[in-house]
Amino acid sequence: MKNRILFSILLTVFSFVFTVSAKQEKYIKHTVAKGETVTIIAQKYKVTPFDIFKLNPDSQNGIQLNSVLLIPPSSAGVTQTTVKPVEKGNPPSTHLVQPKETLYSISKQFNVTIDELKAANGDLLNNGLKIGQNIKIPASNGQAVVAYTPVETPKETVKETAKAVVKEAPKPATPKGETTFHVIEPKETKYGISKRYGMTIEELEQLNPQILTSFPIGMKLVVSGNAVATTPAKSVTPTVTGIKQKEVTPTSSGKKYLQEYVVRPTETISSIASDYGMSESELLELNPELRKGVKPGMILRVPIITKKEAPVPVPKTQQGQGNLMKNINTNARKQLALLLPFNISKIESDTLNTTQERLKKDKFLNLTLDFYSGALMAIDSAKVMGLNVDIKILDSQETKNNSNVAALVEQNNLASMDAIVGPFYQANAEKLADLLVASKTPVISPLSKDGGRKIANLYQSMPSTDILRSAIFEYMRAKGGNIIAVVDPKKGSIKQYLQDTQKGVRIVGFSEKGTFVADSLKVLFQKGKLNYVVIASESTGMILATTTAMLNAQKEYQVQLVIMEPNETLDFEEIALNRLTKLKLLYPSLSRPNETDEANQFDAKYKKLNKILPNQYAIRGFDVTFDTLLRLAQDKPFEETVLTNSEQIENKFEYAQNTTAGYSNKGIYILYYDDDLTIKEAL
Repeated sequence: MKNRILFSILLTVFSFVFTVSAKQEKYIKHTVAKGETVTIIAQKYKVTPFDIFKLNPDSQNGIQLNSVLLIPPSSAGVTQTTVKPVEKGNPPSTHLVQPKETLYSISKQFNVTIDELKAANGDLLNNGLKIGQNIKIPASNGQAVVAYTPVETPKETVKETAKAVVKEAPKPATPKGETTFHVIEPKETKYGISKRYGMTIEELEQLNPQILTSFPIGMKLVVSGNAVATTPAKSVTPTVTGIKQKEVTPTSSGKKYLQEYVVRPTETISSIASDYGMSESELLELNPELRKGVKPGMILRVPIITKKEAPVPVPKTQQGQGNLMKNINTNARKQLALLLPFNISKIESDTLNTTQERLKKDKFLNLTLDFYSGALMAIDSAKVMGLNVDIKILDSQETKNNSNVAALVEQNNLASMDAIVGPFYQANAEKLADLLVASKTPVISPLSKDGGRKIANLYQSMPSTDILRSAIFEYMRAKGGNIIAVVDPKKGSIKQYLQDTQKGVRIVGFSEKGTFVADSLKVLFQKGKLNYVVIASESTGMILATTTAMLNAQKEYQVQLVIMEPNETLDFEEIALNRLTKLKLLYPSLSRPNETDEANQFDAKYKKLNKILPNQYAIRGFDVTFDTLLRLAQDKPFEETVLTNSEQIENKFEYAQNTTAGYSNKGIYILYYDDDLTIKEAL
């Protein structure tokens, strides 16, 4: 399954709702035949691909064999009036502006450019074109001009309910004359651009059919001339730099964009075909080698998943969580970048290991792909909620001490982002935050627990070890407990930590030989209070001696065992689980066990997509990304959203500003082992 994640981009299909007027009998119904594309069909009926896309929005995601398309009336129903060519050098003529005319339409009518029109009319057009104006028409290039009077066609109302991913753009027309381009900037709209270049929105869309359903920042638009923009539309669907789609001749299924898939044990032709929504014959057509049988490890060509999956469950707002889910603004357009260490260049240059072998050996790559798979689920949830966020996913190409963040900042204008998740390593996250501190772009460090440097725009989403330790002592003090510590003589730094930062904690003494003495613990117990015994040792003998003394004291005292951080020694067979449950082992945790309906639905959805249950890194990928997306959707700057806490599948986010600079997440769970052998959250 990791190969599927590594070599594919999961395309999300959005839906369109559109209605057509009552004069629908003028439209032609065309049934798609084998090998046909939108461009071929458009040529057949003498219409443009844009016309077909407008009537059949789903066709932008590819057309299927035997599907039916509505075809508008062709240009055969258009009357032509020939206008005599204007020879170069002739004195400028004039034109009386009529209703609904634009600079663009006039420039096309008289075969001149918009810039030439503006130059010929000086200040007259400074405030735009107005009905009744008598404007000068400069000399043209001498070619004949044809003015078109369209025959009345039915009006249709297209209600856009969501953006679509444009998979098949029309083939570009051959440029004629000078072509002017415009790159979409942040906060720009179709209306603003069309007004700037003296055209209507419809004229802008006809030149750039891809913006009918998507209007991403950075897209290169044609705004004058006859060329059709060839820059593919960017969509809310993430793309990963360095991960390539394969394009081949369409099969009978009509599915054109492919990815590589590695066959797993027990899989069959039928099961693989079913997973990708195709017939067995279509799968065989793409992979003739399957006729000799299916073998684990075979690399097959399969379609990128384009069918609309059930939406990822959105976590419900927890009590006391705040209003991140309640105060969402779906109108404001935001930009989020994910910098993940795919290290694609290393994979491509590795001639010794296949992808499968690398996945078996490279733990860091597996961690990255798990995090990425969870992030994709968060992006899908954001789409379901209607959040207006452009996503950019980049390869941070990082190791512990190196990355390409400096180049990414320059090449991708990361200073314009509203937030960035990543890189993974602390040093690289700090470097990125440093580079973007002037623009105040929030940089969310997703996985590092290192304290690190405090930078104004750096958000540590993973609570540090110090925060983890402090949380458990704050809990015990809030409960009015008597706190005692058993610290192994080898743990001098822990003893120093307790003496310096946790005043009032009483430390148990040891014998001259450095061994634990049960009576030295018992004399520190207090009746009428819960006696918390914090143990800091990796010695099985010391843990057994301490817990035995506590079990014996339960007849007289209330006692509970506590650890400050994960301790692998407690997992050894020598220390029975029932010993820990009787003492209700208490500990701080970065995540929680979650058996709610929402969590179970998330697990089921993830397994359906990835054929495996999510691990801690996949869930972390979802939680960090979704929390960030929710904060971007608020009606206030990102740094102000930290006043509101959030809780996702297994992680909570309680950001607090550091004393010097930056923000740290203090969202910690206090958990304990219960008598029924389950882990529960302490209240």
